[in-house]
Amino acid sequence: MEKWFNRAATAVATAAGKPTVFVVGVSLVLIWAVSGPFFGFSETWQLIINTSTTIITFLMVFLIQNTQNRDGAAIQAKLDELIRSGAGLNKFVGIEKLTQTEVEAFHDQCEAAAKQAEAAQAKVAKNVARKHAKPAT
Repeated sequence: MEKWFNRAATAVATAAGKPTVFVVGVSLVLIWAVSGPFFGFSETWQLIINTSTTIITFLMVFLIQNTQNRDGAAIQAKLDELIRSGAGLNKFVGIEKLTQTEVEAFHDQCEAAAKQAEAAQAKVAKNVARKHAKPAT
């Protein structure tokens, strides 16, 4: 059931994101709007668009959320593997499961480390420039 739902959710989300589907949707709304005078702008006429859009929106929320959840999990797994196999610190693997406060603490640590690295690079660049500077004559 889960594989079938994943395939269906992916297919619907992919199709819904195409310009052709948008044009079809706009066309249907325009046809509905133009047909109003023929139906006397009746309550039934209004109910058709209200019900249709509500049902479509309700179902699309679940399908798109499923697709986004799977995409996010796949990206996270790829990032975790890059961290694990590369020069990154393994303590960052799995931080998406931490609380917002804990993630912000990691972010603050990264900013502090970046500032230290930038200061060290600036110091090295200054020393290199000083060594290569021509003496004043």
